Amino acid sequence: MGVYSVDKLIGEARKLAAAYREATGQPLAVSGEIARYDAARLLGLDLVDRPQGFDAVGREGDRAGIRYQIKARAIFDEAKSGQRIGQLKTDQPWDAVLLVVMDAQFMPDAIYEASRDEVIAALDEADSPRAKRGAMSVARFKNIARLVWNRDEGAIHDEVWDNQSS
Repeated sequence: MGVYSVDKLIGEARKLAAAYREATGQPLAVSGEIARYDAARLLGLDLVDRPQGFDAVGREGDRAGIRYQIKARAIFDEAKSGQRIGQLKTDQPWDAVLLVVMDAQFMPDAIYEASRDEVIAALDEADSPRAKRGAMSVARFKNIARLVWNRDEGAIHDEVWDNQSS
């Protein structure tokens, strides 16, 4: 173990990524690692060494044993449409996908979860070259997923959540 705690390092990475984007207008490629850390900490997951086709495994409760791909998206402009999540590895062994949505300071705002079946069905339904490569918009993912954590309420358990109304 190094001199610095992982908590402190992630906190510094958040600050650096936000400052870099503010200074250059370009993203610093750390959001995936920050999202992995946040999802594991907030949802009780164990991170795994890559490459295994998934990023974490559920440790307890309803998530125990579930293998997750974890995707990240920092939202800088809510009005901007067409934001996409990273490529989903459909040929790898995983059970569900978590999307960690972060604010402009790279702090988690919400986490959405979708099962493998839901993700594969949505990609097949899209019938586009991007979908064939495992690409999906943030809006589409939110449409098929359920909210499992948000900044205001924390973890959301066994509630009926309507992702169709706003």
